Amino acid sequence: MNSPGGPVTRSAARAAFESAARVSLRAPSVFNTQPWRWHIRGDVMRLWSDPERRLGVTDAEGRLLLLSCGGALHHARMAFGAQGWQTEIDRLPDERQPDLLATVRVVGHGPPDPSAARLAGAISRRRTDRRAFGERQVPQALLTLLAEQVEAEGARLCQVPDARVPELAVAVEEAADVEYFSPAHRNELTRWTHRPAWTGDGVPPGTAVEPAHRRVPARNLLPSGSPGLLAGVGEDEGAVYVIVHGSSGHPFDLLRAGEAMSALLLVATAEGVSTAPISEAVEVAWPRELLRRLLPDGQGEPYLIVRLGYADSGDLPPVSPRREPRETIQIDAW
Repeated sequence: MNSPGGPVTRSAARAAFESAARVSLRAPSVFNTQPWRWHIRGDVMRLWSDPERRLGVTDAEGRLLLLSCGGALHHARMAFGAQGWQTEIDRLPDERQPDLLATVRVVGHGPPDPSAARLAGAISRRRTDRRAFGERQVPQALLTLLAEQVEAEGARLCQVPDARVPELAVAVEEAADVEYFSPAHRNELTRWTHRPAWTGDGVPPGTAVEPAHRRVPARNLLPSGSPGLLAGVGEDEGAVYVIVHGSSGHPFDLLRAGEAMSALLLVATAEGVSTAPISEAVEVAWPRELLRRLLPDGQGEPYLIVRLGYADSGDLPPVSPRREPRETIQIDAW
């Protein structure tokens, strides 16, 4: 492998792979399941989905698993770019192995990419903030920038007009009701919100928020427990709701949508805006149809809702746990 700075040695490539894979562990995932595995061997790093971590009830189609893995891939890409590593990525390279989502090769080294470095720097600060947002408005220029970043990753971003936020609320409420009255879903939710500390995954009670009146309801992660966060004094007056969407539910598009989601969250974080993904309405078929009506011309495939705004409290919410690198990163001998 040649680069402007000379050949990339295998030892250098391996160090770059391991560093990027470690950074990717901070990526967001549905119920903090972290459903990915990295395999480093020779001059290739492979991203695999982990089917054992798919939510069989909440994410029966595996859509959110692919979004989560796309987020991990984008985090890794930003880590490479921040260190000046140039890579080639092949997504879904082998149709015979649907769990193999991407292969990554280091092909050169040069100056750090300032944009990637900025987003990589936001990774450790990003949180899912489930608290209510106050009245402060998200600048329209930033919303335009976010849309551009999402489109650069192969998806699109739709801002829900204020007049149609009640329709969004209905879609989310419909999905929440379906899931609340499903014993199988409640069992799955309990499994991922009452994890032993040593697992390094799931949604701890300390990051969940108490139920409160919102323009669009927040997921009740602990219907029979005690959330660790107060909702706050606001009611999301200044919140903006955006929908990441695309043309199809094909695995390639879902993986790219996950990369777009990561870009959206990291750019917002770098700009000081709090974020909270909302996935209920894409988890249930009928509410997903309601969500589709909010897209331009009522066409396309909705992947994820994201709530954007400013929390009245200046404190960051608690960080969610992460698994040990040895559990998610396999490095073979050269």
